[in-house]
Amino acid sequence: MFVYTEEDIRNIDNLAEKNGLSSIVLMENAGRSLFQKLVSYVKKDDRILILSGKGNNGGDGIVLARYLKQNGYHADLSFPLGAPISEAAKHHFAFYKNSGFLETAEYEQNHYQVIVDALLGVGARHPLRDDVKNIIEWINGQNAFVVSVDVPSGVLSDTGEAPIAVKANVTISIHGYKRSAFLLPSSSFYGKKEVVSIGLKEEGKWKVWTEKDVKQTWPNHPSFSHKGTFGTGYLIAGSDEMPGSVLLAAKGAMRAGIGKLVIGTTPFVAGAIAGQIPEATYFFEGLIKAGDGEFPEKLSVCAIGPGIVPGEETETAIQSILQNDWPVVLDAGALQKRTYPKNRQHPIVLTPHPGEFSRLIDQPISYIQKNRIEAASKFAVEENVIVVLKGQYTVIAFPDGTGMINPTGNIALGKGGSGDALTGIIAAFLSYYENKKAAVANAVYLHGLCADLFVKTKGVRSMLAGDIPDILPEVMKRFE
Repeated sequence: MFVYTEEDIRNIDNLAEKNGLSSIVLMENAGRSLFQKLVSYVKKDDRILILSGKGNNGGDGIVLARYLKQNGYHADLSFPLGAPISEAAKHHFAFYKNSGFLETAEYEQNHYQVIVDALLGVGARHPLRDDVKNIIEWINGQNAFVVSVDVPSGVLSDTGEAPIAVKANVTISIHGYKRSAFLLPSSSFYGKKEVVSIGLKEEGKWKVWTEKDVKQTWPNHPSFSHKGTFGTGYLIAGSDEMPGSVLLAAKGAMRAGIGKLVIGTTPFVAGAIAGQIPEATYFFEGLIKAGDGEFPEKLSVCAIGPGIVPGEETETAIQSILQNDWPVVLDAGALQKRTYPKNRQHPIVLTPHPGEFSRLIDQPISYIQKNRIEAASKFAVEENVIVVLKGQYTVIAFPDGTGMINPTGNIALGKGGSGDALTGIIAAFLSYYENKKAAVANAVYLHGLCADLFVKTKGVRSMLAGDIPDILPEVMKRFE
Protein backbone atom coordinates (compact mmCIF):
# COMPACT_ATOMS: atom_id res chain seq x y z
CA MET A 1 0.00 0.00 0.00
CA PHE A 2 2.95 2.34 -0.57
CA VAL A 3 2.78 5.47 -2.72
CA TYR A 4 5.57 6.23 -5.17
CA THR A 5 6.80 9.07 -7.34
CA GLU A 6 8.02 8.55 -10.90
CA GLU A 7 11.59 8.94 -9.63
CA ASP A 8 10.97 6.30 -6.96
CA ILE A 9 9.84 3.81 -9.60
CA ARG A 10 12.84 4.46 -11.81
CA ASN A 11 15.19 4.03 -8.83
CA ILE A 12 13.44 0.79 -7.88
CA ASP A 13 13.79 -0.55 -11.43
CA ASN A 14 17.48 0.41 -11.56
CA LEU A 15 18.18 -1.22 -8.20
CA ALA A 16 16.40 -4.39 -9.30
CA GLU A 17 18.54 -4.58 -12.44
CA LYS A 18 21.72 -4.09 -10.39
CA ASN A 19 20.60 -7.00 -8.20
CA GLY A 20 20.09 -9.25 -11.21
CA LEU A 21 16.35 -8.82 -11.77
CA SER A 22 16.13 -7.56 -15.37
CA SER A 23 13.46 -5.30 -16.83
CA ILE A 24 12.38 -8.27 -18.97
CA VAL A 25 11.62 -10.29 -15.84
CA LEU A 26 9.91 -7.36 -14.14
CA MET A 27 7.72 -6.84 -17.23
CA GLU A 28 6.80 -10.52 -17.26
CA ASN A 29 5.87 -10.33 -13.57
CA ALA A 30 3.83 -7.18 -14.17
CA GLY A 31 1.91 -8.63 -17.12
CA ARG A 32 1.17 -11.86 -15.28
CA SER A 33 -0.06 -9.96 -12.21
CA LEU A 34 -2.20 -7.73 -14.43
CA PHE A 35 -3.77 -10.83 -15.97
CA GLN A 36 -4.52 -12.33 -12.57
CA LYS A 37 -6.21 -9.13 -11.46
CA LEU A 38 -8.01 -8.40 -14.74
CA VAL A 39 -9.78 -11.77 -14.98
CA SER A 40 -11.88 -10.88 -11.94
CA TYR A 41 -13.40 -8.06 -14.02
CA VAL A 42 -13.96 -9.76 -17.39
CA LYS A 43 -15.87 -12.73 -18.81
CA LYS A 44 -14.49 -15.36 -21.14
CA ASP A 45 -16.76 -14.24 -23.98
CA ASP A 46 -15.84 -10.53 -23.64
CA ARG A 47 -13.95 -9.05 -26.54
CA ILE A 48 -10.89 -7.30 -25.08
CA LEU A 49 -8.70 -4.66 -26.74
CA ILE A 50 -5.23 -3.94 -25.36
CA LEU A 51 -3.86 -0.61 -26.61
CA SER A 52 -0.11 -0.62 -25.99
CA GLY A 53 2.30 2.29 -26.20
CA LYS A 54 5.94 2.25 -27.27
CA GLY A 55 7.50 2.06 -23.79
CA ASN A 56 7.44 -0.20 -20.75
CA ASN A 57 3.77 0.50 -20.02
CA GLY A 58 3.02 -0.87 -23.47
CA GLY A 59 5.30 -3.81 -22.73
CA ASP A 60 3.18 -4.68 -19.68
CA GLY A 61 0.20 -4.64 -22.04
CA ILE A 62 1.95 -7.03 -24.44
CA VAL A 63 2.56 -9.58 -21.68
CA LEU A 64 -1.03 -9.17 -20.49
CA ALA A 65 -2.30 -9.81 -24.03
CA ARG A 66 -0.22 -12.98 -24.26
CA TYR A 67 -1.61 -14.36 -21.01
CA LEU A 68 -5.16 -13.55 -22.07
CA LYS A 69 -4.76 -15.33 -25.42
CA GLN A 70 -3.00 -18.32 -23.86
CA ASN A 71 -5.92 -18.71 -21.48
CA GLY A 72 -8.62 -18.60 -24.11
CA TYR A 73 -9.78 -14.98 -23.89
CA HIS A 74 -10.79 -13.00 -27.00
CA ALA A 75 -8.02 -10.39 -26.86
CA ASP A 76 -6.70 -8.06 -29.57
CA LEU A 77 -3.35 -6.26 -29.18
CA SER A 78 -2.73 -3.03 -31.08
CA PHE A 79 -0.02 -0.35 -31.18
CA PRO A 80 -1.76 2.93 -32.13
CA LEU A 81 1.37 4.98 -31.38
CA GLY A 82 3.78 2.72 -33.25
CA ALA A 83 5.85 -0.39 -32.56
CA PRO A 84 7.59 -0.92 -29.19
CA ILE A 85 10.93 0.82 -28.69
CA SER A 86 12.03 -0.22 -25.20
CA GLU A 87 14.26 -3.29 -25.22
CA ALA A 88 12.09 -5.21 -22.75
CA ALA A 89 8.91 -4.42 -24.68
CA LYS A 90 10.53 -5.49 -27.99
CA HIS A 91 11.63 -8.75 -26.35
CA HIS A 92 8.11 -9.53 -25.16
CA PHE A 93 6.55 -8.58 -28.48
CA ALA A 94 8.89 -11.05 -30.19
CA PHE A 95 7.85 -13.68 -27.65
CA TYR A 96 4.19 -12.80 -28.33
CA LYS A 97 4.62 -13.34 -32.07
CA ASN A 98 6.66 -16.53 -31.57
CA SER A 99 3.73 -17.85 -29.54
CA GLY A 100 1.67 -17.65 -32.73
CA PHE A 101 -0.18 -14.42 -31.97
CA LEU A 102 -0.58 -11.37 -34.20
CA GLU A 103 -1.21 -7.70 -33.57
CA THR A 104 -4.46 -6.09 -34.69
CA ALA A 105 -3.83 -3.13 -36.94
CA GLU A 106 -7.45 -2.04 -37.41
CA TYR A 107 -9.54 -1.79 -34.26
CA GLU A 108 -11.60 1.42 -34.50
CA GLN A 109 -14.54 -0.22 -36.29
CA ASN A 110 -14.79 -3.15 -33.90
CA HIS A 111 -16.84 -3.21 -30.71
CA TYR A 112 -15.09 -4.24 -27.52
CA GLN A 113 -16.61 -4.91 -24.12
CA VAL A 114 -13.26 -4.20 -22.41
CA ILE A 115 -10.48 -1.78 -23.38
CA VAL A 116 -7.10 -1.91 -21.64
CA ASP A 117 -5.17 1.38 -21.68
CA ALA A 118 -1.43 0.57 -21.63
CA LEU A 119 -0.38 3.63 -23.60
CA LEU A 120 1.72 6.02 -21.48
CA GLY A 121 2.25 5.03 -17.84
CA VAL A 122 4.39 7.10 -15.48
CA GLY A 123 6.39 8.59 -18.34
CA ALA A 124 3.57 10.81 -19.62
CA ARG A 125 4.45 14.43 -20.35
CA HIS A 126 2.31 17.44 -21.16
CA PRO A 127 1.31 18.74 -23.61
CA LEU A 128 0.19 15.48 -25.20
CA ARG A 129 0.66 14.98 -28.92
CA ASP A 130 -2.43 15.21 -31.08
CA ASP A 131 -2.37 11.51 -31.95
CA VAL A 132 -2.34 10.62 -28.24
CA LYS A 133 -5.24 12.99 -27.57
CA ASN A 134 -7.20 11.41 -30.40
CA ILE A 135 -6.74 7.91 -28.99
CA ILE A 136 -7.74 9.05 -25.50
CA GLU A 137 -10.87 10.70 -26.89
CA TRP A 138 -11.67 7.51 -28.83
CA ILE A 139 -11.35 5.38 -25.67
CA ASN A 140 -13.54 7.75 -23.66
CA GLY A 141 -16.16 7.67 -26.41
CA GLN A 142 -16.56 3.89 -26.39
CA ASN A 143 -19.27 2.02 -24.53
CA ALA A 144 -16.73 -0.24 -22.87
CA PHE A 145 -15.28 -1.17 -19.49
CA VAL A 146 -11.92 0.64 -19.37
CA VAL A 147 -8.92 -0.61 -17.42
CA SER A 148 -5.78 1.54 -17.21
CA VAL A 149 -2.35 0.09 -16.49
CA ASP A 150 -0.43 1.92 -13.72
CA VAL A 151 -1.97 5.38 -14.34
CA PRO A 152 -4.71 6.49 -16.75
CA SER A 153 -3.00 7.77 -19.89
CA GLY A 154 -2.85 11.57 -19.84
CA VAL A 155 -2.53 11.76 -16.03
CA LEU A 156 0.85 12.85 -14.73
CA SER A 157 2.19 10.39 -12.20
CA ASP A 158 3.32 12.86 -9.54
CA THR A 159 0.77 15.69 -9.72
CA GLY A 160 -2.94 16.19 -10.14
CA GLU A 161 -2.67 17.63 -13.63
CA ALA A 162 -4.94 15.94 -16.18
CA PRO A 163 -6.20 18.32 -18.90
CA ILE A 164 -7.19 15.29 -20.98
CA ALA A 165 -6.95 11.69 -19.78
CA VAL A 166 -8.47 8.24 -20.08
CA LYS A 167 -11.52 7.91 -17.85
CA ALA A 168 -10.91 4.45 -16.38
CA ASN A 169 -13.35 2.23 -14.56
CA VAL A 170 -10.40 0.52 -12.87
CA THR A 171 -6.73 1.42 -12.69
CA ILE A 172 -4.32 -1.38 -11.80
CA SER A 173 -1.11 0.19 -10.53
CA ILE A 174 2.20 -1.66 -10.74
CA HIS A 175 4.17 -2.23 -7.51
CA GLY A 176 2.35 0.56 -5.66
CA TYR A 177 0.08 3.57 -5.94
CA LYS A 178 1.22 6.69 -7.76
CA ARG A 179 0.67 10.08 -6.15
CA SER A 180 -1.82 11.28 -8.75
CA ALA A 181 -4.25 8.60 -7.53
CA PHE A 182 -4.89 10.84 -4.50
CA LEU A 183 -4.69 14.32 -6.03
CA LEU A 184 -7.19 16.55 -7.80
CA PRO A 185 -8.43 16.44 -10.47
CA SER A 186 -6.40 13.38 -11.50
CA SER A 187 -7.92 10.97 -8.94
CA SER A 188 -11.29 11.27 -10.69
CA PHE A 189 -9.83 9.50 -13.77
CA TYR A 190 -8.65 6.42 -11.87
CA GLY A 191 -11.95 4.73 -11.09
CA LYS A 192 -11.44 1.89 -8.66
CA LYS A 193 -7.81 1.66 -7.55
CA GLU A 194 -6.00 -1.68 -7.51
CA VAL A 195 -2.33 -2.57 -6.95
CA VAL A 196 -0.37 -5.62 -8.14
CA SER A 197 3.08 -6.86 -7.17
CA ILE A 198 6.02 -7.39 -9.51
CA GLY A 199 8.04 -9.44 -7.04
CA LEU A 200 9.99 -6.61 -5.43
CA LYS A 201 10.07 -5.65 -1.78
CA GLU A 202 7.49 -2.97 -1.10
CA GLU A 203 8.70 -0.10 1.06
CA GLY A 204 8.72 3.66 0.89
CA LYS A 205 8.27 6.93 2.74
CA TRP A 206 4.57 7.29 1.92
CA LYS A 207 1.78 4.77 2.25
CA VAL A 208 -1.98 4.46 2.30
CA TRP A 209 -3.11 3.92 5.89
CA THR A 210 -5.41 0.89 6.03
CA GLU A 211 -7.67 -0.94 8.45
CA LYS A 212 -4.85 -3.44 8.91
CA ASP A 213 -2.53 -0.61 9.98
CA VAL A 214 -5.09 0.64 12.50
CA LYS A 215 -5.46 -2.85 13.99
CA GLN A 216 -1.70 -3.35 14.22
CA THR A 217 -1.18 -0.04 16.02
CA TRP A 218 -4.28 -0.09 18.22
CA PRO A 219 -3.16 0.29 21.85
CA ASN A 220 -4.11 -2.38 24.35
CA HIS A 221 -4.41 -1.34 27.97
CA PRO A 222 -4.41 -3.59 31.04
CA SER A 223 -7.61 -4.14 33.01
CA PHE A 224 -6.28 -2.04 35.92
CA SER A 225 -6.03 1.09 33.75
CA HIS A 226 -7.54 4.30 35.17
CA LYS A 227 -8.22 7.83 33.97
CA GLY A 228 -4.57 8.73 34.44
CA THR A 229 -3.66 5.97 32.00
CA PHE A 230 -5.63 7.74 29.28
CA GLY A 231 -4.22 11.18 29.99
CA THR A 232 -5.47 14.66 30.72
CA GLY A 233 -6.27 16.90 27.80
CA TYR A 234 -6.64 20.67 27.73
CA LEU A 235 -8.94 22.08 25.07
CA ILE A 236 -8.81 25.85 24.55
CA ALA A 237 -11.73 26.55 22.28
CA GLY A 238 -15.00 28.34 21.75
CA SER A 239 -16.09 31.92 21.96
CA ASP A 240 -19.36 33.60 22.86
CA GLU A 241 -20.13 33.78 19.14
CA MET A 242 -19.10 30.14 18.43
CA PRO A 243 -19.91 28.01 21.49
CA GLY A 244 -20.69 24.90 19.44
CA SER A 245 -17.10 24.42 18.26
CA VAL A 246 -15.82 23.55 21.70
CA LEU A 247 -18.73 21.15 22.28
CA LEU A 248 -17.95 19.21 19.09
CA ALA A 249 -14.23 19.01 19.88
CA ALA A 250 -14.90 18.07 23.50
CA LYS A 251 -17.33 15.28 22.60
CA GLY A 252 -14.85 14.00 20.03
CA ALA A 253 -12.12 13.85 22.67
CA MET A 254 -14.30 12.19 25.30
CA ARG A 255 -15.71 9.60 22.92
CA ALA A 256 -12.18 8.87 21.69
CA GLY A 257 -11.19 7.79 25.19
CA ILE A 258 -9.34 10.64 26.85
CA GLY A 259 -9.13 10.09 30.60
CA LYS A 260 -9.89 13.65 31.72
CA LEU A 261 -10.74 16.75 29.74
CA VAL A 262 -10.27 20.32 30.89
CA ILE A 263 -11.93 22.98 28.75
CA GLY A 264 -10.51 26.48 28.67
CA THR A 265 -13.27 28.79 27.48
CA THR A 266 -15.43 31.76 28.47
CA PRO A 267 -17.92 31.56 31.36
CA PHE A 268 -20.78 32.03 28.90
CA VAL A 269 -19.69 29.08 26.76
CA ALA A 270 -19.09 26.92 29.82
CA GLY A 271 -22.62 27.63 31.04
CA ALA A 272 -24.05 26.91 27.60
CA ILE A 273 -22.40 23.50 27.14
CA ALA A 274 -21.83 22.13 30.65
CA GLY A 275 -25.11 20.23 30.65
CA GLN A 276 -24.22 18.52 27.39
CA ILE A 277 -20.71 17.50 28.40
CA PRO A 278 -20.85 17.02 32.19
CA GLU A 279 -17.73 14.82 32.14
CA ALA A 280 -15.46 17.82 31.49
CA THR A 281 -14.08 20.37 33.93
CA TYR A 282 -13.56 24.04 33.15
CA PHE A 283 -10.75 26.56 33.29
CA PHE A 284 -12.38 29.94 32.72
CA GLU A 285 -10.77 32.40 30.26
CA GLY A 286 -8.32 29.73 29.18
CA LEU A 287 -7.05 31.84 26.29
CA ILE A 288 -6.06 34.72 28.56
CA LYS A 289 -4.58 32.44 31.21
CA ALA A 290 -2.54 30.55 28.60
CA GLY A 291 -1.05 33.86 27.49
CA ASP A 292 0.01 34.42 31.09
CA GLY A 293 1.55 30.95 31.28
CA GLU A 294 -1.18 29.50 33.50
CA PHE A 295 -2.32 25.94 32.71
CA PRO A 296 -4.03 23.02 34.47
CA GLU A 297 -1.71 20.48 36.08
CA LYS A 298 -0.45 17.17 34.67
CA LEU A 299 -1.44 17.73 31.07
CA SER A 300 -0.87 15.04 28.43
CA VAL A 301 -1.96 17.10 25.42
CA CYS A 302 -3.22 20.57 24.54
CA ALA A 303 -5.52 21.47 21.62
CA ILE A 304 -6.40 25.02 20.65
CA GLY A 305 -8.30 26.73 17.88
CA PRO A 306 -11.91 25.59 17.31
CA GLY A 307 -14.21 28.60 17.60
CA ILE A 308 -11.36 30.98 18.44
CA VAL A 309 -10.73 34.19 16.54
CA PRO A 310 -7.12 34.83 15.40
CA GLY A 311 -5.47 37.85 16.92
CA GLU A 312 -2.78 39.07 19.29
CA GLU A 313 -4.37 37.42 22.32
CA THR A 314 -4.60 34.09 20.52
CA GLU A 315 -1.02 34.31 19.25
CA THR A 316 0.32 35.11 22.71
CA ALA A 317 -1.47 32.06 24.10
CA ILE A 318 -0.10 29.80 21.35
CA GLN A 319 3.48 30.97 21.86
CA SER A 320 3.11 30.22 25.55
CA ILE A 321 1.65 26.78 24.83
CA LEU A 322 4.51 25.91 22.46
CA GLN A 323 7.05 26.56 25.21
CA ASN A 324 5.63 23.54 27.07
CA ASP A 325 6.59 20.13 25.78
CA TRP A 326 3.20 18.44 25.47
CA PRO A 327 1.75 17.24 22.20
CA VAL A 328 -0.14 20.22 20.74
CA VAL A 329 -2.97 20.29 18.20
CA LEU A 330 -3.57 23.56 16.34
CA ASP A 331 -6.80 24.02 14.39
CA ALA A 332 -9.02 26.75 12.91
CA GLY A 333 -8.26 30.08 14.61
CA ALA A 334 -4.84 28.80 15.74
CA LEU A 335 -3.64 28.23 12.16
CA GLN A 336 -1.61 31.32 11.39
CA LYS A 337 1.86 31.88 9.93
CA ARG A 338 4.52 31.63 12.60
CA THR A 339 7.83 29.99 13.40
CA TYR A 340 7.67 26.73 15.34
CA PRO A 341 10.22 25.56 17.93
CA LYS A 342 12.53 22.88 16.53
CA ASN A 343 13.71 21.22 19.75
CA ARG A 344 10.45 19.85 21.15
CA GLN A 345 10.23 16.17 22.08
CA HIS A 346 6.49 15.97 21.46
CA PRO A 347 4.72 16.76 18.18
CA ILE A 348 2.90 19.86 17.02
CA VAL A 349 -0.05 18.86 14.83
CA LEU A 350 -1.63 21.31 12.38
CA THR A 351 -5.04 20.42 10.90
CA PRO A 352 -5.71 22.86 8.03
CA HIS A 353 -8.23 22.51 5.24
CA PRO A 354 -6.93 23.62 1.80
CA GLY A 355 -8.03 27.24 2.33
CA GLU A 356 -6.19 27.51 5.64
CA PHE A 357 -3.13 25.77 4.22
CA SER A 358 -3.18 28.17 1.28
CA ARG A 359 -2.68 31.04 3.71
CA LEU A 360 0.09 29.20 5.55
CA ILE A 361 2.23 28.60 2.47
CA ASP A 362 1.14 31.53 0.27
CA GLN A 363 -0.01 29.31 -2.58
CA PRO A 364 -3.42 29.17 -4.29
CA ILE A 365 -5.81 26.36 -3.42
CA SER A 366 -5.60 25.07 -7.00
CA TYR A 367 -1.86 24.50 -6.55
CA ILE A 368 -2.39 22.75 -3.24
CA GLN A 369 -5.00 20.34 -4.60
CA LYS A 370 -2.67 19.29 -7.43
CA ASN A 371 0.34 18.96 -5.09
CA ARG A 372 -1.14 18.02 -1.71
CA ILE A 373 1.49 15.45 -0.81
CA GLU A 374 4.50 17.47 -1.89
CA ALA A 375 3.23 20.73 -0.36
CA ALA A 376 2.25 19.20 2.98
CA SER A 377 5.50 17.23 3.25
CA LYS A 378 7.68 20.24 2.44
CA PHE A 379 5.98 22.33 5.11
CA ALA A 380 6.12 19.53 7.70
CA VAL A 381 9.84 19.00 7.18
CA GLU A 382 10.75 22.69 7.13
CA GLU A 383 8.64 23.63 10.17
CA ASN A 384 9.14 20.42 12.19
CA VAL A 385 5.39 19.83 12.52
CA ILE A 386 2.83 17.20 11.57
CA VAL A 387 0.45 18.45 8.89
CA VAL A 388 -3.02 16.94 8.57
CA LEU A 389 -4.17 18.44 5.28
CA LYS A 390 -7.89 17.73 5.29
CA GLY A 391 -10.06 16.91 2.30
CA GLN A 392 -10.65 13.92 0.05
CA TYR A 393 -7.73 11.58 0.78
CA THR A 394 -6.53 13.53 3.81
CA VAL A 395 -2.74 13.81 3.75
CA ILE A 396 -0.73 13.31 6.95
CA ALA A 397 2.84 14.58 6.60
CA PHE A 398 5.52 14.08 9.25
CA PRO A 399 8.71 16.09 9.96
CA ASP A 400 10.95 13.18 8.93
CA GLY A 401 9.63 13.25 5.35
CA THR A 402 7.33 10.24 5.71
CA GLY A 403 3.58 10.35 5.48
CA MET A 404 0.25 8.61 5.14
CA ILE A 405 -2.78 9.04 2.92
CA ASN A 406 -6.16 8.35 4.46
CA PRO A 407 -8.66 6.38 2.35
CA THR A 408 -11.76 6.80 4.54
CA GLY A 409 -14.40 9.54 4.51
CA ASN A 410 -16.79 11.04 1.99
CA ILE A 411 -18.60 14.30 1.23
CA ALA A 412 -20.76 13.86 4.33
CA LEU A 413 -17.81 15.42 6.19
CA GLY A 414 -18.25 18.63 4.20
CA LYS A 415 -20.12 20.32 7.04
CA GLY A 416 -19.08 23.01 9.47
CA GLY A 417 -17.77 21.48 12.70
CA SER A 418 -16.45 18.22 11.26
CA GLY A 419 -12.89 19.46 11.72
CA ASP A 420 -13.63 20.41 15.34
CA ALA A 421 -14.62 16.81 16.08
CA LEU A 422 -11.41 15.61 14.41
CA THR A 423 -9.34 17.94 16.60
CA GLY A 424 -10.83 16.34 19.69
CA ILE A 425 -10.20 12.81 18.44
CA ILE A 426 -6.58 13.57 17.55
CA ALA A 427 -6.01 15.17 20.95
CA ALA A 428 -7.46 12.16 22.75
CA PHE A 429 -5.34 9.65 20.85
CA LEU A 430 -2.19 11.72 21.41
CA SER A 431 -2.92 11.72 25.13
CA TYR A 432 -2.54 7.95 25.50
CA TYR A 433 -0.82 6.55 22.41
CA GLU A 434 2.91 5.93 22.72
CA ASN A 435 3.17 5.83 18.92
CA LYS A 436 2.32 9.43 18.04
CA LYS A 437 2.35 8.86 14.27
CA ALA A 438 -0.22 6.10 14.66
CA ALA A 439 -2.24 8.29 17.01
CA VAL A 440 -2.72 10.93 14.32
CA ALA A 441 -3.22 8.47 11.46
CA ASN A 442 -5.74 6.38 13.39
CA ALA A 443 -7.68 9.46 14.47
CA VAL A 444 -8.03 10.60 10.87
CA TYR A 445 -8.95 7.08 9.71
CA LEU A 446 -11.68 6.65 12.34
CA HIS A 447 -13.06 10.15 11.74
CA GLY A 448 -13.54 9.27 8.07
CA LEU A 449 -14.90 5.84 8.92
CA CYS A 450 -17.67 7.48 10.96
CA ALA A 451 -18.87 9.18 7.77
CA ASP A 452 -18.56 5.95 5.76
CA LEU A 453 -20.67 4.10 8.33
CA PHE A 454 -23.27 6.88 8.41
CA VAL A 455 -23.91 6.86 4.66
CA LYS A 456 -24.54 3.12 4.60
CA THR A 457 -28.00 3.74 6.06
CA LYS A 458 -28.60 7.49 5.78
CA GLY A 459 -28.42 10.27 3.23
CA VAL A 460 -24.94 11.63 2.57
CA ARG A 461 -26.07 15.26 2.89
CA SER A 462 -27.90 14.72 6.17
CA MET A 463 -24.93 14.01 8.43
CA LEU A 464 -24.06 16.68 10.99
CA ALA A 465 -20.72 17.19 12.67
CA GLY A 466 -22.43 16.28 15.92
CA ASP A 467 -23.15 12.81 14.55
CA ILE A 468 -19.44 11.99 14.45
CA PRO A 469 -18.91 11.61 18.23
CA ASP A 470 -22.14 9.61 18.43
CA ILE A 471 -20.99 7.13 15.75
CA LEU A 472 -17.41 6.93 17.04
CA PRO A 473 -18.08 4.31 19.78
CA GLU A 474 -19.43 1.87 17.18
CA VAL A 475 -16.42 2.49 14.93
CA MET A 476 -13.93 2.07 17.79
CA LYS A 477 -15.55 -1.23 18.76
CA ARG A 478 -14.25 -2.70 15.48
CA PHE A 479 -10.69 -2.33 16.72
CA GLU A 480 -10.95 -3.00 20.44
